Amino acid sequence: MPSTYAIIPVSRFSHAKTRLSPTLTPYEREGLLKAMLTDVKFALKSLVDVVVVVSSDEDVLDFAYDLGVKILQEKGETDLNGALKQAVEWCHKKCSKIIITPSDIPLLGHANPKKLIEDSEKYDMVIAPAKGGGTNAIVFKAGSMDLKFGDCSFFEHISGAEHNGLSFKVYDSFYLSLDVNTAEDLGEIILHGQGTHTQDYLKKLKLSARPVHGSERLQVKRELL
Repeated sequence: MPSTYAIIPVSRFSHAKTRLSPTLTPYEREGLLKAMLTDVKFALKSLVDVVVVVSSDEDVLDFAYDLGVKILQEKGETDLNGALKQAVEWCHKKCSKIIITPSDIPLLGHANPKKLIEDSEKYDMVIAPAKGGGTNAIVFKAGSMDLKFGDCSFFEHISGAEHNGLSFKVYDSFYLSLDVNTAEDLGEIILHGQGTHTQDYLKKLKLSARPVHGSERLQVKRELL
């Protein structure tokens, strides 16, 4: 019977989102990653047969286990694509399709992920670009392609599909394009993340967002007690 597995790669909590250090403390950044991972898990859980978190961090794996997902210990010193290769190899004989999403797209549930997966019935690959040219979701038939996550990976994956003669669809979504790396991204979650654990967490930190004129569209501030 056809089945779909979701893979979520997660970096070490201690290495999480260092670009946010002017805005959030290390403890708060860890809390942010936990909230975002929770949102991604809940967005996928009812749509796929198994959700797999792959990480080299025991703390991440313990947290993911408590979320009720399958955990996979990353083996050896490797990069993101190496970790994903391990996870895909574990999954591909157990399922017909794989969806990969990062752990830092908390608005995934707002992006109609059911439609994203349904589209993969018609195409060999469905891909959602990140705003910076990366890949924020990709659905493909198990064993059909190599993964090229990193800078401009959206274009690498499109090129790979074309080279291998795979049909594909670009799933363009504001909500899916938003991965969280900067204070401005936090502002987008504060404005658009209704109903998410991540927005609730940011509000508990007393963070607020307002529009500004300049190089950044939003300014994030912490309310003074």
